[in-house]
Amino acid sequence: MAPPRPATCRELAAGAALQPALDAAAPGDALCLAPGDYHGPLHVGPGVALWGPPDAVIHSSGEGTTVRLESDGAALLGVTVDGSGGRYDQLDGAVRVQGQDVRVEGVTIRHAVFGIMVEKSRRALVRGNEVVGDPHQVLGLRGDGIRLWETYDSRVEDNVMRDSRDMVVWYSNDNRIERNRIEGGRYGTHLMYSHRNRIVGNAYIGDVTGVFLMYSREIELRDNIFADAAGAAGFGLGLKESGDVRVVGNRFLKDTVGVYADNSPFYLDDHNAFEHNVFRWSEVAVIFHSSESRNVFRANDFRDNGTPLRVEGGGDALGVTWEGNYFDDYAGYDLDGDGVGDLPFELRSLTSDLVGETPALAFYRGTPALALVEAIGRVVPLLEPRLLLVDRSPRMGPVAEAARAD
Repeated sequence: MAPPRPATCRELAAGAALQPALDAAAPGDALCLAPGDYHGPLHVGPGVALWGPPDAVIHSSGEGTTVRLESDGAALLGVTVDGSGGRYDQLDGAVRVQGQDVRVEGVTIRHAVFGIMVEKSRRALVRGNEVVGDPHQVLGLRGDGIRLWETYDSRVEDNVMRDSRDMVVWYSNDNRIERNRIEGGRYGTHLMYSHRNRIVGNAYIGDVTGVFLMYSREIELRDNIFADAAGAAGFGLGLKESGDVRVVGNRFLKDTVGVYADNSPFYLDDHNAFEHNVFRWSEVAVIFHSSESRNVFRANDFRDNGTPLRVEGGGDALGVTWEGNYFDDYAGYDLDGDGVGDLPFELRSLTSDLVGETPALAFYRGTPALALVEAIGRVVPLLEPRLLLVDRSPRMGPVAEAARAD
């Protein structure tokens, strides 16, 4: 939906030469486009707003970036930007932002290598845009749909991004990424060296990896959906050397792996908390790359997964705090009726043991061969697998979904 038309603006007819009009505009001026075709490249000056309906289309010249907002207070509102140059090394894209208090709202982007690039900016607002990549292009050769680089105190919200490569948030702190829908990409959102960011209420659907955090601290992920992250690298959420991460109220649905953690948290004073999340229909709900510690899993639901946990490299998750989670294969009882099992939940899985040590065996998951191995591990004491996790207060019924319903 296009943002409201500015109360006062200079109207431009279809086909008008835009750059001379933009050059003549003063801070606080707005230019309003009629439906029709216009030609880039364009540069929007400080404090100037360029508004149009979605059928006001700004076409690329075939070279470089189509619209530049590299001045404080510039705004691009409601229009469609069609195309960009084709040079990846120059980051040719539809819209490039650099400055303070710049806005890109309600813009439709198509046929561009990169979508919206925000660099060295503060308080940028990227809201309500639709960025459409090329689904016929090899995934790794598509450009990033939305890219934040050295960007601070900014908001990326209510956007739709389809068939692009990544949403990148690199070297960017104190940003809010909220209520976006990101489909069919490689990394739904990829953070690297980016701290104190909030990722809330987004839907990551059919991406190779929903969110991946690398070398980032003090991140909040709340009320997101991570669904259909498929393939060998199909992670809903990945963490590498990242700490003080709070993962609360999310739903991990039908992913190859719900959460993958590698050496996280990294610093000795950091902790990670996973609370009130739902893990369903995944091959593995949680994978630790090694025996991690200073992670807490509290009041999560583990239902209908191949296995709730796998630890690679022969380790275990006994250093992780498991408290009040629901596991659908818990076989204990609740004599006092308080909703908490009277016996601890203990996970021992011979097949997870074997796959953790030899990942290639994952190819046979779900086959009668591995099912037989699991059955033998349960009835033959000589083959009893090692203990992977202990929850001393398992819930008797789903707790995270019940909290959401309340």
